[in-house]
Amino acid sequence: MADNKRDYYEVLGVSKGASDDEIKKAYRQTAKKYHPDLNPGDAAAEAKFKEANEAYEVLSDKEKRARYDQYGHAGVDPNFGAGGFDGGAGGFDFDLGDLFGSFFGGGFGGARQSNPNAPRRGEDLQARVTVSFEEAAKGCRRDIDVQKIETCPDCGGTGAQKGTSASTCPDCGGRGQINVQSRTPFGVMSTSKTCPKCGGRGKVIEHPCQKCRGTGRIRHSVKVSVNVPAGIDDRQMFSVPGAGNSGINGGPAGDLKVAVYVRPHQFFERDGYNVWYDLKVSFTQAALGDKIQIPTLDGNVVFDLPSGTQPGEIFVMKGKGIQSVNGRGKGDQLVRVTVNIPKSLSENEKQLLMQLETSLKVKRGAPVGSGDKKSNIRDKFEKRKK
Repeated sequence: MADNKRDYYEVLGVSKGASDDEIKKAYRQTAKKYHPDLNPGDAAAEAKFKEANEAYEVLSDKEKRARYDQYGHAGVDPNFGAGGFDGGAGGFDFDLGDLFGSFFGGGFGGARQSNPNAPRRGEDLQARVTVSFEEAAKGCRRDIDVQKIETCPDCGGTGAQKGTSASTCPDCGGRGQINVQSRTPFGVMSTSKTCPKCGGRGKVIEHPCQKCRGTGRIRHSVKVSVNVPAGIDDRQMFSVPGAGNSGINGGPAGDLKVAVYVRPHQFFERDGYNVWYDLKVSFTQAALGDKIQIPTLDGNVVFDLPSGTQPGEIFVMKGKGIQSVNGRGKGDQLVRVTVNIPKSLSENEKQLLMQLETSLKVKRGAPVGSGDKKSNIRDKFEKRKK
């Protein structure tokens, strides 16, 4: 139950006023610590990993975080606000054309009125989906629960009970507007207003459908299967044509716009379509070279670390990055080398390093090659002064 859940800020070890970057950093550390790949068979670590994912999904989303801060876990429950309010797209059913027409459509009796029974496109809907780093890079298929407005199956969208039909409004003649004349200091003025009998629909339903209450449409929860495109980035959106609310009077359906949230990876970091990976090696591996198995988005590969590799050196693995979202080419994997220097050595290890230092003719008390580099820098500085 929601009451038994730990506070999301406590799960990630951050304060309630933590910034987005602090939350992201804390999540990466927690996810790495409890990742199932690093804790095989550890059920407790797996549970904490899932708990961290759930906390990050809420706290990384401004809207969800605001609801959580105000209402706690109930605010991010899928049933929150059911029957109360719907702040997303499609929560209200109105036509801007009709709205503006009520103000300007009948000015002085000369403007044209829109047909209230003309086909109208359905409203767009919005949804969000959270995917892993790999799923965003490779693409995936997901089922999304959507509160959708569709044509009433009982009346077929007419709003009238089976066996009956709507009739043309006798007051407005089907126009949805009536003319009203009023006497003013400038004479008799004619204006238009929404027909009170039919509410602007142009039709009167004597026996409304019980399922939709005469509206011709119903709202219910449906599962929409969507293809998350390969290469999509965090907070990007894609559209599913025709998956929005159904149209009115035979009009086309709207679209479903899906916002994608990508969970940070435990060791990959995205840079455009490139992927950064920090490779930690010992100073002997850097000096002598080695064949090291490292992860990529396509699985583990053997990386040939050349001898004499310097700390901070970057190697490019062509085509091992992320698929371009338009399908044209792939990025690279950038391998950044970090040399791990041991903090404590035995006496024997120290003696061995001293022998190596003597063999390499290292001059203690000065950086290697410092003389020539200083001279070059000094020469450049003197030239600039002249």
